[in-house]
Amino acid sequence: MARSAPATSTTAVPLRPLFIAIVFLGSFLLFLIQPLFARLVLPVLGGSPNVWNTAMLFYQAALLLGYGYAHALQRLPFRVQTIAHVGVFTAAALTLPIGIAALGGAEPGDAAALWLLQLLALSIGPVFVAVSAQAPLMQAWFARSPDPAAASPFFLYSASNAGSLLGLLAYPFVLEPFTPLPFQQMIWSAGYVLLLALMALGGFLILRLGDRPPAIAPDTVSARGARPVTWKRRMHWLLLAAVPSGLMLSTTTHITTDIMAMPLLWVLPLAAYLISFILAFSAAGPLATRVAVLMSPPALLVFGAANVLLAVMAATVFGFFSLLLLLIIAMALHGTLAADRPPAARLTDYYLWMAAGGVLGGLFPALIAPQLFDWVYEHPILLIAAAVLVPAKPLLPWMGALWKGTRPSARMLRILSPGLMLALSWWLGASLNAIDTPPEQGLALMLMAAIAVLAIGRPLMFSWSLAMLMLALGGWQQIDISTIEKARQRSFFGIYTIENSNSSQTRRLQHGTTLHGAQSLDPAKSRMPMTYYAPDSGVGLAMRAAPALFGEDARIGIIGLGTGSLVCYATPLEDWTVFEIDPLMVELATDPAVFSYVSQCKPDIRIVVGDARLKLNAEPDGRFDLLAVDAFSSDAIPLHLLTREAFETYMRTLSPDGVMLVHISNRFLDLEPVVAAITRDLGYSSRSIVYVPNPGDVADGLSYNASIWLAVTRNEGAMTRFTEASGRSGDWVPLEQRAGVVGWTDGFASVLPVLKPFWKD
Repeated sequence: MARSAPATSTTAVPLRPLFIAIVFLGSFLLFLIQPLFARLVLPVLGGSPNVWNTAMLFYQAALLLGYGYAHALQRLPFRVQTIAHVGVFTAAALTLPIGIAALGGAEPGDAAALWLLQLLALSIGPVFVAVSAQAPLMQAWFARSPDPAAASPFFLYSASNAGSLLGLLAYPFVLEPFTPLPFQQMIWSAGYVLLLALMALGGFLILRLGDRPPAIAPDTVSARGARPVTWKRRMHWLLLAAVPSGLMLSTTTHITTDIMAMPLLWVLPLAAYLISFILAFSAAGPLATRVAVLMSPPALLVFGAANVLLAVMAATVFGFFSLLLLLIIAMALHGTLAADRPPAARLTDYYLWMAAGGVLGGLFPALIAPQLFDWVYEHPILLIAAAVLVPAKPLLPWMGALWKGTRPSARMLRILSPGLMLALSWWLGASLNAIDTPPEQGLALMLMAAIAVLAIGRPLMFSWSLAMLMLALGGWQQIDISTIEKARQRSFFGIYTIENSNSSQTRRLQHGTTLHGAQSLDPAKSRMPMTYYAPDSGVGLAMRAAPALFGEDARIGIIGLGTGSLVCYATPLEDWTVFEIDPLMVELATDPAVFSYVSQCKPDIRIVVGDARLKLNAEPDGRFDLLAVDAFSSDAIPLHLLTREAFETYMRTLSPDGVMLVHISNRFLDLEPVVAAITRDLGYSSRSIVYVPNPGDVADGLSYNASIWLAVTRNEGAMTRFTEASGRSGDWVPLEQRAGVVGWTDGFASVLPVLKPFWKD
């Protein structure tokens, strides 16, 4: 039976605003620390998109641990709960201020994901678990109060999600662009102490009012809310939470792979994910859920079915539609989850299974899929799972009636449709031309789409139709590539696809959606550096000038191995060292059956595996005469390799007259003003050269890509000697200085001023 609130309160402090503040602040801190710590760890591990995905998996696992702790705490008397939670919070505070823990000299190596999980656990694990318990625990505490809203405290979950979203957006738009990392760490630590004080006050006030069991709101005593919490119901909660969580990470993988591993882009999918939670648990939740459920099947067919095709052909378009699809699907599933919430007395159990679903969903794309798949198959798999779970109804009643009953037409539709969809998908997968589609293929696609639309409201048939459309629109081609030995491989740092071009007689390496290097299949041209590294590119000019500048025993350093193209500029007596973070890239570049630059031109090259900044710290001063920085992750240049501290490390390892080359070709970021600001602040000389392949280069297969290379020296004298030795002194021009763009540091960096307009992709 529900209890009535007392007419008067025994405390002058309003409980509702206090608990809203506690839950809001806790969630704000929880989601502020996520991009903050991932930003802290970039200089340690590198710029891989999986840094964020692995970090997100840790956050979800820690959230599950916090929710489990909150659920277990509810079994204790309230006074014991209060003392225990204040004690846990205080003990965790001993690890402040937040920072990177020492791992006793351990390095990531091949198990980079596990290494990062260990680092996260030791660095922020205690405070993260303590804060993560706040949302469900404070709702359970508030449910014991005499406040009229205590019987249905789910409004606090909306406050929690609002705090989460604000904390998430505050980092890339407020803290990161305007404050250094040490200040951010101090602010977070101060917020933690404030949360401890508010939480202790809340517990004290509830104790003053008496230890009472949670109330049951009259509106929750319904067929849905009061029905038993069975294992079947818990599994449904688990799946409804898992699929949006996995989609959020698989969407993040694409965006950060092709642009940059940075908080601004990390937070976009997570923001869409959180917005769906906020809407689902708000007063507008039922209406928003109905709209999202109605939109989900068409959105899956329009945006999801073509996701394979768009991911290859149009990165920015795919990224935008992926975010929109994520928001719609997450809203539909989270809204369904919110509509099935139990009475307040069972809320910690409910939140525990929600958190478990978040971990399960995150585990699949972050750790399992990279081991199972050589491509991002997890994304279409999760979209198909969403198609099964969304409680959609037929768009029109007559569409649903077509499948029902014992009429011959209904039986034929049920029996023949799956096979017809498979046959059409197989035929289109083998012959479809996305650029010039013959009429018969267009009709086949329209027929498949019509069957899929008719199948809305029948989860299994609709998900099968969606899968067949995905396969027809590029999925079969991706599977074909996966069946070819060494055609595509995947590591923590990216997806590498090796393809042969018959038209240009070249073998190409694709990293994500970006051409990462190529080699001619003509034995007479197989030693010729191509693409961004052609002889007339900036780095080509520098490598050819090295013997004249530094002698026949010049010492050359390369950051980023790629296909090994640059190695073929080496002369017999030169001393070459290459720094490469990804062991798989070393395997590909040194296997003559894949790329033979290294084996043909410099088989004795020294290759150092690990993050270049960390490994360069072990090199002596003046170690190199020429150092080329070319560390890409698809189209993303790791941010930590373009900071002032990174440049100081590079220049320390250069000889007094040494030259550093930096590759900044990028579809999304104009990086030249950033390097200009760094070199200006450090007093270095810098020049830029743009290589645009001429018709002869294209005809010879040297390059199809323009490239931008920057040269940096300690002084103007060294720069003059270099540009003259390159034979193109007039083409090396001063770097663009742009107002409002400052040099990045490990503690301060913002890409907002250098983002290119997205429509230029």
